[in-house]
Amino acid sequence: MQKYIIILALITMSCKGQNEKNKPTEKATSEIIKTSEFELIKAENQQGLLILFPCFPCDAENTLSEFKIAEISKENGFSVLAMNLNERLYLNLREKEKLAEKITGIIREQNLSEKNIFVGGFSSGGNVSLIISDYLVKSKSQIQPKGVFIVDSPVDLFGLYKTAEKNLKLNFSEPAVAESKWIKGMLDNEFGNLESGIVKYELNSPFTLETQNIDNLKGLENLKIRLYTEPDLKWWKENANNDYEDLNAFYIEKLSEKLKTEFGYNNIELIKTENRGYRENGERHPHSWSIVNEKELINWMKN
Repeated sequence: MQKYIIILALITMSCKGQNEKNKPTEKATSEIIKTSEFELIKAENQQGLLILFPCFPCDAENTLSEFKIAEISKENGFSVLAMNLNERLYLNLREKEKLAEKITGIIREQNLSEKNIFVGGFSSGGNVSLIISDYLVKSKSQIQPKGVFIVDSPVDLFGLYKTAEKNLKLNFSEPAVAESKWIKGMLDNEFGNLESGIVKYELNSPFTLETQNIDNLKGLENLKIRLYTEPDLKWWKENANNDYEDLNAFYIEKLSEKLKTEFGYNNIELIKTENRGYRENGERHPHSWSIVNEKELINWMKN
């Protein structure tokens, strides 16, 4: 588990008012359903649905432990569907079809809101969120998202490969070398090395900076989009000897620029945080769910 967490650092942080404040608050009730495929916190008064995808080695339980969204979400009438789908940096066509069918089935079987649907994910789960949202729109699915967000995701797989190669040459630390060997080996197997060309990367990656390719995101034009990242270069220098151009944050910023150029500025938000990235165990790490302000995210979804 620790190995993969390290890896994903790349694919990886007035009196009236007082009286009201002192009144006891009534907690929103909810129903909790757990299966092998998902964990669902079902709001009593459903106003919408938030679908979450985990990081590469993670699951729904980890997501809801690291991301404190469930309570405030149900208080605002949003059910939370945390998926167990993991170990994906991208989705092929069959995987998109199956996932779309699965999401539709869960929503119908659990009588969840089919309005105000938002999709989001951390790390590789952000890639999945972007790609499945794009597919739902392009395929004219009965389930249509209103917005999508990512949390420090490796949106450019070609760039991820180049960073892995650089880290292997740097040979900075054992963890950095181990993660980069894993990334390079996996991408070599899936798409070939850099000498094999960029086409397979473009076909599968959410974004390819080298060619400014966003073909896999064109369906998101009318959706609200948020891109979260915490570009703590000092932390990355100390722990992996990385430059800014090696970070997920760099490619996310470039993706934000490209989306704004293509779609306009109204619905695209790049959110750079500072010193928010901490794991549930207290470990400082800019590559974490905690960089998202849950209350502010819910307000974004409601508005």
